[in-house]
Amino acid sequence: MSTLFLRTLREDPADAEVPSHKLLVRGGYVRRAAPGVYTWLPLGKLVLENVARVVREEMNAMGGQEVLLPALLPKEYYEASGRWEEYGDTLFRLKDRKGADYLLGPTHEELFTLLVKGEYSSYKDFPVVLYQIQEKFRDEARPRAGILRGREFHMKDAYSFDIDDEGLQESYDKHRAAYVRIFDRLGLDYVIVAATSGAMGGSASEEFLAVAPTGEDTFVRSTESDYAANVEAVRTPAPAELPVEGLPEARIHHTPDTATIQTLVDFLNGAGLGRDFTEADTLKNVLVKTRAPGSAEWELLAVGLPGDREVDFKRLEAALEPTEVSLLEESDFAANPFLVKGYIGPKALLDNEVRYLVDPRVVTGTAWVTGADKADHHVVDLVAGRDFTPDGTIDVAEVRDGDVSPDGRGTLYTARGIEIGHIFQLGRKYTDAFKLDALGKDGKPKRVTMGSYGIGVSRAVASVVEQSHDDKGIIWPREIAPADVHVVGTGKGGEVEEALRIGRELETRGLRVLVDDRKAAPGVKFNDAELLGVPTTVIVGRGLKDGLVELRDRRSGERSDVPVGEIVERTVAACAG
Repeated sequence: MSTLFLRTLREDPADAEVPSHKLLVRGGYVRRAAPGVYTWLPLGKLVLENVARVVREEMNAMGGQEVLLPALLPKEYYEASGRWEEYGDTLFRLKDRKGADYLLGPTHEELFTLLVKGEYSSYKDFPVVLYQIQEKFRDEARPRAGILRGREFHMKDAYSFDIDDEGLQESYDKHRAAYVRIFDRLGLDYVIVAATSGAMGGSASEEFLAVAPTGEDTFVRSTESDYAANVEAVRTPAPAELPVEGLPEARIHHTPDTATIQTLVDFLNGAGLGRDFTEADTLKNVLVKTRAPGSAEWELLAVGLPGDREVDFKRLEAALEPTEVSLLEESDFAANPFLVKGYIGPKALLDNEVRYLVDPRVVTGTAWVTGADKADHHVVDLVAGRDFTPDGTIDVAEVRDGDVSPDGRGTLYTARGIEIGHIFQLGRKYTDAFKLDALGKDGKPKRVTMGSYGIGVSRAVASVVEQSHDDKGIIWPREIAPADVHVVGTGKGGEVEEALRIGRELETRGLRVLVDDRKAAPGVKFNDAELLGVPTTVIVGRGLKDGLVELRDRRSGERSDVPVGEIVERTVAACAG
């Protein structure tokens, strides 16, 4: 370590919010170069490459073939697939000196499709799985949490090409199994959840989430089944429709100063209407504006949902992606005077041709209290399917602990996680865009179908730290640690020389060794050993005069004094198991 390019820090970086950001910077694994952009220093590069090695081994074992595509891509490929517009501001866009448009690749579906089209043309060529491990780029509006959410990141993206849907399912299943092996080897605590496909397109989609309270993804699990889903993919069970015959007539009531759900419910319960009202009896109408990719025009969208629920904006964005969504501003209300804030109802929305989508719980025969499109007025017993007919449904209400599981077994509870992998059955979105066909057995062209499979390699590094650390530092799983053994030599006698000798012997036994031979105080070296988090530590210190050295396990904290003549064998055994 006396010649290692390494400087550890005693204090957390000022902008660090999560453990992985703090510890990777303090431990000298990474350094910030710009917002969302990080330099990997020698120890960090070792860990990053170890994660990539695990990914590469399992991808090769399941039949994948590694290639390397350019990160700088011409506009026309993404324009053909529609993603030049769909990605919006997330794309890093640039022009060359001749004015031609380029981008820095966030994913490579387009280029892989063209690559296969240029090489393969017969059903005999398929299936094929190609992958790469490469830097990706996304212009995050708010990069945060160090390497967890950056603008440049390392990713493994793989793509399967099959001649039919049965082949796609088989490729998907193989990747799913490979991902399980990868994340098991990385020592991660993770869940596999149903997910949305977003701008990637396709149908079936699952995410692998590392369980962590610092994660940006909320997911749900059932108390009585194996159901698990990203909150954006949860589907609310719709109740059965009810008959509308015999229901009370809708009536408008004067409800002064009731622009909020709570004030409305309080008023109704004191109005002598003969029954009790709750927030769930009200129909809240939330207005947003949307803009399609490539369009300059905004359109109004109304979302109707029970008043005891809020719109989850992330679920709304996921449901409408790639369409852009924004809250209304005062100027929007001024331009649409039929929108009476606090008293908006279905009638004015439908009369003015505002697209009106409702929560799945708003089914035919359900009666609601909602706005009467006039200040200080609400309508009671407005019945869906009798008094108003929405344009469709949209499932974007917040998901709460205790909600019924969509599979009908148990209730949901929420947790947080970090997305470390995502697998998609893309289908033919990209092969249609680029007309990738292969001649079938009957001599007729068949459109090839695709899968897409990503792993955040650099994000996996941070996820491991989020799950595996203590108040002293990182605790690396041996599979990806920068070394197997950290040998620390302390004192001014022969301790450092003995540490170097032990390190050389351990290396001859096939172990990766980091030797601290710096001229630093023992306390500094001990603190750095715990901060760096190598799984096994050998301390060559004051006990050497009695023929003893100390063997430590970073994860368990166990320590034992070992005769110096036995330390190599004991260390090899500790590293083996």
